[in-house]
Amino acid sequence: MAVGDANLAFNPVPGVRLGSMPCGIKANAVHDLVMFEFAPGSVSAAVFTKSLFAAAPVIVGKQHLNQASPRYFLINSGNANAATGEAGVADSITCCKALSQLSGTRPEEILPFSTGVIGERLPVARITDALHELLPTLAEDNWLQAAQGIMTTDTRPKIATRQVAMGDGQVTITGIAKGAGMIQPNMATLLTYIATDALISQPHLQALLDTAVNKSFNRITVDSDTSTNDSCLVTATGKSGVEIAPDSPHWQKFYDQLESLMIELAQGIIRDAEGATKFIAVQVNNGASQRDCLNIAYAIANSPLMKTALFASDANWGRIAMAIGKADVDIDISKLDVSIGDARLMTAGGRDENYNESMGAAAMAGEEVVITVGLNAGEFCETVWTSDLSHEYVRINAEYRT
Repeated sequence: MAVGDANLAFNPVPGVRLGSMPCGIKANAVHDLVMFEFAPGSVSAAVFTKSLFAAAPVIVGKQHLNQASPRYFLINSGNANAATGEAGVADSITCCKALSQLSGTRPEEILPFSTGVIGERLPVARITDALHELLPTLAEDNWLQAAQGIMTTDTRPKIATRQVAMGDGQVTITGIAKGAGMIQPNMATLLTYIATDALISQPHLQALLDTAVNKSFNRITVDSDTSTNDSCLVTATGKSGVEIAPDSPHWQKFYDQLESLMIELAQGIIRDAEGATKFIAVQVNNGASQRDCLNIAYAIANSPLMKTALFASDANWGRIAMAIGKADVDIDISKLDVSIGDARLMTAGGRDENYNESMGAAAMAGEEVVITVGLNAGEFCETVWTSDLSHEYVRINAEYRT
């Protein structure tokens, strides 16, 4: 069950074709193989997981990005090809070579991606046997099918789009993402693919992505776990002819649109988090540093006690105080203010004199909850988005492989 409505509208991106199909990794003929094709001259920027158990496709993808500009992305769901050692790396390379032979490109121009069960060998033959069927089906308008094809425990696809006039031209940005559990990215989210027809150099695109990722995917958590396969890619085809550079009048406008789209996708993951019944924003204001704000926000957002209280709409403000107290920060708690929605729970480090339990319960009752912590120590503010912890989350993960 997801929180709130999903907007599944999208704008095709000139210079990008994509498609998906079932290849037998997941049961019941569900689509589990996705392909992107990019026009010659396209450039890609990427961020990947910092997990010590980075999956084989992450290892291969990094190598290929250092050797060539990608022409194809090849993505499978249902199997992560992680913790599979050198054999897993070889499997990813085999898939790249098979697609390169069919498409007339070099293997280094193909980036592999996988998501699903960790620790099992990739069923390579199922992927390579399907490529000759998938390649002819690629089309500019297959974004929604691709968004569905990369899903695992997601209940709905995540897709976002922007189209904005810039000078005499128009720039399109469209992206898809997947992720519902194993989410506290340490770079990006599980799998995210964004494309634009803007004309921009690879170093400038990388700089924009690095900044935007820290305002979006690095501000979400479901369960404090970082995936072995986290990958976030932005590809620019240049087909609009609208040049984006630091000295161009469109630089900031383009960045604002990219960041907005990435925040929408990141929030879409939280709205569809495993077992989620609530979408929660934890805002920490007036901190002495960004680090203080983020440490406190994540201490609250990742607390199982706090998350179960949110599931029950139980305004147990003592759990918020507990979570703040365990954060690795040096703050003056006598200055602390805490609210849930419009209900002030704490003022100057103690229970607010006007607070009563019914106010807190009312503020917690809705599907969307805002927890605000005022540190009253500086000018820094940060927001982290999270979900509640329900019986359904436990069921989904208990039955993931059974």
